[in-house]
Amino acid sequence: MANARESEKQDTPHIASHFRGAEHDFSLVLGGPLYQLFRKAHLSGDAMEHLFRRVLVIMVIVWLPLELLTNKGLSLGHKAGLSFFSDVEVQARFLIALPVLIFAELIVHSRLTPVVGHFIRRRIVLPEDLPRFDKAIESAVRLRNSIAAEVGLLILVYIFGLWLWNDRIGIQTATWYAKPGGRWNLTLAGYWYVFVSIPIVQFVLLRWYWRLFIWFRFLWQVSSIKLNLIPTHPDRCAGLAFLGRSSYAYGPLLFAQGAMLAGVVASRVLYMGQNLRSFKLQIGAFIVFFVIVILSPLLMFTPQMAYAKRKGLAEYGQLAQDYVEDFDWKWIRRDPARAEELLGTGDIQSLADLGNSYSVVMDMRPIPFKLGDITHLAAVTAAPFVPLLFTVFSPEELIMRLIKIVF
Repeated sequence: MANARESEKQDTPHIASHFRGAEHDFSLVLGGPLYQLFRKAHLSGDAMEHLFRRVLVIMVIVWLPLELLTNKGLSLGHKAGLSFFSDVEVQARFLIALPVLIFAELIVHSRLTPVVGHFIRRRIVLPEDLPRFDKAIESAVRLRNSIAAEVGLLILVYIFGLWLWNDRIGIQTATWYAKPGGRWNLTLAGYWYVFVSIPIVQFVLLRWYWRLFIWFRFLWQVSSIKLNLIPTHPDRCAGLAFLGRSSYAYGPLLFAQGAMLAGVVASRVLYMGQNLRSFKLQIGAFIVFFVIVILSPLLMFTPQMAYAKRKGLAEYGQLAQDYVEDFDWKWIRRDPARAEELLGTGDIQSLADLGNSYSVVMDMRPIPFKLGDITHLAAVTAAPFVPLLFTVFSPEELIMRLIKIVF
């Protein structure tokens, strides 16, 4: 009986098992020690449920002690020049960026998981290449679940993060987290800020970078497979346009990064007297850099897409040549039969359809994304900087400038 069951398992089609794994099991976020810890603590379900519960618990650990310990320090007579609630950089990091980074897990899970299945359902990866595709998935899952990777990130946070703190310029004026006399002359809130709150944010952010590496490595492995790309596909990307749209899943990550930089810029503008215009190059470079980081790995598919376009132009060009030659010979160079009228013949419609197919191949892009995808990601990254415009323009002036841009 046991042997019969084993035989049945071996005889089960490989494609069916692959579909189950590709569609439901592979996710960038459903794995790793922290995910398992959240599940055991009932802060996450099998599909990233209990989002608000996770956000609330993390805020209680990261943000609330800073507020309570700051008030404790004030009651002991430690008056700060910069209060906790006035520290825009800290509030942007802990109240905006960190919750968005946690929320991003649900977005990435729901939007990227089906992308794996698209390669199979749309027959972009053919059955004979499924073993290589499975191997790429298994490799990505191993990296995602790696205990050593997350422990290494945590060690990196405390070694490199504390080294950066030690290397920063000494505190010159009293703040809610430190007093003059040295960068380690911290308040009660300051110790929690340096040794707990900042490392948690850094760990969450580095964990996202690790996931990006896993995803791009997976795409690189898939791009090395000979894909079944159709140059006449109406998406103008030989069937791979879904990859460009899948990059929207990283919108929350880009927004969180923008929020953290916007907090730094805001603190410089509001409390150090610097002008927002002096940061325009840094902000512009920041936006360009992160859009490139998200989209440039998709260029790994460009060689196969360019080849599919060249091949399509050659094949459809030959087909068009054969057809128009026959059409010209039948309707132009010799007299058609009297019983056969040109008006209403299917030859005209076939010629038009062939022309449309050839135009689709001509318009095919050799990259799996379009200008709209670039604009979308750039806008999401830039969104946190919009409130800073009010430090330069009055609301009326800003509205008038926007109206002029639109109209």
